[in-house]
Amino acid sequence: MDTKAADARIKELGTLIERHNRLYYADDSPEISDAEYDELFRELQLLENRFPTLARPDSPTRRIGALPRENFSQVLHRIPMLSLENTLTESEIVDFDERIKRFLSLADGEEIHYFCEPKMDGLAVELVFEDGVFTGGSTRGDGFLGEDVALNLRTIKSLPLRLSANTTPHRLEVRGEVYLALKDFQQLNVEREEAGEQPFANPRNAAAGSLRQLDSRITAKRPLSLFCYGPGEIDGCEFASQRIFLDTIAQWSLPVNPLSKSVCGVEGILAYYREMSTIRESLDYEIDGVVVKVDSFSLQRELGEKSRSPRWAIAYKFPPRQATTMVEDIVPQVGRTGVITPVAHLKPVEVSGVIVSRATLHNWEELGKKDIRIGDTVLVERAGDVIPAVVKAFTEKRDGSEHAFPPPELCPECGSKVTKLPGEVAIRCLELSCPAKIREAIIHFASRNAMDIEGLGDKYVEQLLRFNLITTVADLYTLTRDDFMHFERMGNKLAGNLLNALEKSKKRELSRFIYALGIRNVGEHTAKLLASAFGRIENLAVASETELLSIREIGPQVAQSIMAFFNNPRNRDVIHHMIEAGVEPISEEKRLGGKFTGMNFVFTGTLTQFSRDEAKRIVEKEGGHATGSVSRKTNYVVAGADAGSKLGKARELGIQVISETEFLEILEKKTP
Repeated sequence: MDTKAADARIKELGTLIERHNRLYYADDSPEISDAEYDELFRELQLLENRFPTLARPDSPTRRIGALPRENFSQVLHRIPMLSLENTLTESEIVDFDERIKRFLSLADGEEIHYFCEPKMDGLAVELVFEDGVFTGGSTRGDGFLGEDVALNLRTIKSLPLRLSANTTPHRLEVRGEVYLALKDFQQLNVEREEAGEQPFANPRNAAAGSLRQLDSRITAKRPLSLFCYGPGEIDGCEFASQRIFLDTIAQWSLPVNPLSKSVCGVEGILAYYREMSTIRESLDYEIDGVVVKVDSFSLQRELGEKSRSPRWAIAYKFPPRQATTMVEDIVPQVGRTGVITPVAHLKPVEVSGVIVSRATLHNWEELGKKDIRIGDTVLVERAGDVIPAVVKAFTEKRDGSEHAFPPPELCPECGSKVTKLPGEVAIRCLELSCPAKIREAIIHFASRNAMDIEGLGDKYVEQLLRFNLITTVADLYTLTRDDFMHFERMGNKLAGNLLNALEKSKKRELSRFIYALGIRNVGEHTAKLLASAFGRIENLAVASETELLSIREIGPQVAQSIMAFFNNPRNRDVIHHMIEAGVEPISEEKRLGGKFTGMNFVFTGTLTQFSRDEAKRIVEKEGGHATGSVSRKTNYVVAGADAGSKLGKARELGIQVISETEFLEILEKKTP
């Protein structure tokens, strides 16, 4: 691979991995298996090692997880919660051991004492005890900032709110894993299906979704469990090793996995791995490998950390779980963004304790490469125990009755002609009014960062569709009070609030309207560029490729997406109907000479007088910039309650820190 090709692939992998990080860590809705993710990550690591000058400072290999949700207050981890390097082979464990010995300059024949534990498939958290009393808890988040879930953690019955010891450290931070037992996971999904709700994909998602409820009463109804596995910051006590630390906190009533074990050298690691592989199926919780740590804390400190993982620990993962079955049918499925995916309907088979009857085939290009046909005997895996996928077909078992399933020319839901955009393998339906896309399209359209139709949530959108009151987003603006009165427990006041919210949304900024349309590859930032460049939606609708490419940051792929969207007559009709109904997107070009022209703002902490998105819009409307990090170019840091590391950085650089009230006072002053 030459440098140009490597650079393109590194950028592509970075974008893919960041997206899957967000889906896995922040949204709890992974689209690929752990094994597929690991393959992408390892490929990026290999390319960056081979072409070090191409490695980006914001590469996923230098990050840990995903940013916390804005719904929760943020908590700064005093010691970063690093992720672990993964390995899948015995030879890599041998290499890991040899690297440590070389780093520590050990004599020949001298062995390292390791501590091994099951790799739980749950959600990493940090618990804080002050003088033995539980006072706080957070998720790992991005490794530096986590989400404050202390109230929800309090509902976990196995977590003591006061340690059972006369003398404890003044401050004790303990890292652990919140999980859901398999029997509890299965019962939870039965209840969700009976209630008409979407079942969780796996126990990890169920645990994460339960712990991140904004209403802790919901969390309390979920039988979450906890195992503690390591220390954070400790003030008032010292421990010599991982083994001693866990033995001690277990005596203080903190739950510790009883399968954890001290071993000596590589042979001890491999024996423990084989033991866990053997008993894995009998456990009442999911594990996807084992974690190996140097036992001595002094040696851990000597070994130190790399950019995203400690040198003294590694995750030795199990191979994917697989089973053989038959493809009974292949059915095209239309997703939220219009991507049409071939899905294999399988003869039901048990894979790692779960009955699998459907599996993704990813896309038609992949389907063709693997040559998977209806009637084939295939190998199915729950790679990383997440989403079932068809690995390969056993072509030697074919008897001639099998037949291929060609890619569709028409959308299976709405019958419109499908499109394959340049540079993509996906086949898409671009119809804004496609029934399979309409629900998510309306939810996106009404969302806070789009048209911000307050009160129009998932539940009401589903009822609008069920009663056939809408078929496109344009129909929202033809709804009447009588239409809303079809809803369950709907009164005049609530119906009036929804109508007022719809009326108010007619005057949103052009950039938000463009973003709300859900055009492929057009996010909030790109929508702002388009709004600034074209001023009116009518101008954007007839823009040529040359005009689009003349805008800095817009490339051929984005330009093609925009043109394909507006070249579709049905999409143009939907926009026309909205404008006829009174929707008037407001052009919001940056004010030259505005109060904040040329100025950079950073907002941190919990804001009470406006949201972060609102603050950003205020600054940009006045000609300034709102950024996410503090630098010497920052003019003001606006700090709310519980401001974290950005506040310290601002003071270190001598940046002026102001309150929300002071920010509004500056805004209200007359422009000089």
